[in-house]
Amino acid sequence: MEIVRLDGPARRFPDAPAVTVGNFDGVHLGHRALIDAVVGEARDAGAPALALTFDPHPSRVLAPERAPATLTTIAQRAEIMAGLGIDRVAVLPFTRELSHHPAEAFVRTLLVEALGARVVVVGENFRFGRDRAGDVKALQGFGREMGYRVRALPSVLHDGAPVSSTRVREAVVRGAVEAAAAMLGRRYLVDGAVVRGLGRGRTLGIPTANLDPLNEILPGGGVYAAIVRVDGGPQAWPAVVNVGRRPTFGGGAVLLEAHLLGFDADLYGRGLRVEFEARLRDERAFPDANALRAQIADDVQAARRVLEKARGIGV
Repeated sequence: MEIVRLDGPARRFPDAPAVTVGNFDGVHLGHRALIDAVVGEARDAGAPALALTFDPHPSRVLAPERAPATLTTIAQRAEIMAGLGIDRVAVLPFTRELSHHPAEAFVRTLLVEALGARVVVVGENFRFGRDRAGDVKALQGFGREMGYRVRALPSVLHDGAPVSSTRVREAVVRGAVEAAAAMLGRRYLVDGAVVRGLGRGRTLGIPTANLDPLNEILPGGGVYAAIVRVDGGPQAWPAVVNVGRRPTFGGGAVLLEAHLLGFDADLYGRGLRVEFEARLRDERAFPDANALRAQIADDVQAARRVLEKARGIGV
């Protein structure tokens, strides 16, 4: 996988790629349809498959007060897209100046001159250029003039409505990680480094890893069954994960704490990937530490059952 930041108009690739364009936040099922199509086009032509994305999200430049938190980092997007067959990810720095480019200039300087696209795959509602004036019909017209072909795909539906990053965000925020996974085609994941906490889990006999997350969106407060990978390793550790303010101990900032089942090595400073399988219960206050300890023991058994049933993961 090659990641290229487009910080100028110069031609970047000697071979004409098949290109798909979008924010790709979350890399959900709608994005996957575009990726599958562009990979197929690329393989048929003996060309690389390239995904063009933007950083930051355009709304953070054009309407920062309404800009959504993102589901994935650029690195996560690139990793997921590589697993789906994308050969290159081109990251276009989105600026206010770029937003003022007319549709034709956007196509000519970026898709044609910088990327050398031979085929462009987009969703049927794709818009581009100043004031979002360009649409698929305009893209096709420019293609006939500039020498590329356009393939436009219909929206992918889930529960009767188009899959979108907005819908995935809403599901994650309310803790509906199973609904989010159905739209993502994978578990929702959060990456981060383990930092030192107050050590209350260890005093309860249930040590937890406190994560400093890279992702901007955490699932809504509650207790979850999850799998955890350590330092990018292949082993998937079953886990019980609490997202919340620890009301039994007086509350505070929202934390993500993971208890890995069967793992007893030191985790401080190590990188974790937490993949959320299912919500087990709401976060709530308990009368004392013993009651909390008993509930966590029940949570561990519930997580084992969920994970063994869903993915054959157990210890």
